Amino acid sequence: MMQWLYKLGSPRHFYEMTTGFLPWLAGATFLLLGIGLVWGLGFAPPDYQMGDNFRIIYIHVPTATGAIWIYAMMAAMAAMHLVWNLKVADMVAKSCGIVGTSFCAIALFTGAFWGKPTWGTYWIWDAKLTSFLILLFVYIGVMALRSAFDSETSASKAASVLTLVGVVNLPIIYYAAVWWNTLHQGPSVLGDRDASANPPEIWIPAFFSGFGLIGLLFLIVILHTRNEILYRERRAQWVQELLTREPIHA
Repeated sequence: MMQWLYKLGSPRHFYEMTTGFLPWLAGATFLLLGIGLVWGLGFAPPDYQMGDNFRIIYIHVPTATGAIWIYAMMAAMAAMHLVWNLKVADMVAKSCGIVGTSFCAIALFTGAFWGKPTWGTYWIWDAKLTSFLILLFVYIGVMALRSAFDSETSASKAASVLTLVGVVNLPIIYYAAVWWNTLHQGPSVLGDRDASANPPEIWIPAFFSGFGLIGLLFLIVILHTRNEILYRERRAQWVQELLTREPIHA
């Protein structure tokens, strides 16, 4: 198990492993996104309560979910880096911070434009909204902490510790609407027994767009991690050989 873990944590192995399936991941991601967004934004029927305003869920819900899950992945990578000192784990964690911040900001932005016609306001200090805003601040704090150190080793360890501390906010985000009487709606299940709330012509494109945006999240994380590997391992012989084999485009 440990041998497999350290092999997976090798920068060269990660780079070579991801080279083969990146085109497949990119193709599946953009296919799912194309189907989901075109279907959802252009052809899904208006919601019986919110009308066309509901269409923002095809972007808001996947980005909000992605921001939460990518933080969990960032925390897992931070723990692996602290415990086993895996270089790739820290590179993935750094990439997760950049992508997660973007998804978190998009979720807050789209949520504000959903809230205005639905609740009558762009923002309210609701428990779920506030905890999600804290998530954005933690993302920014982790990235700022990385840039505050001259030493890459010190920066990665400090960022890993802060990342693990921020995990306590994740269950608060998820259960805020259950624990407190919040303006934000609670968790819902697509296709549950209240079929009128989630008819297939609404939740099927939501699945396409949701998996498409999650695929985009992983695609960007992998691409950014590969760039980070080339930068940190630029003096390694295998990177020098890789760069000499690749054609240079003017």
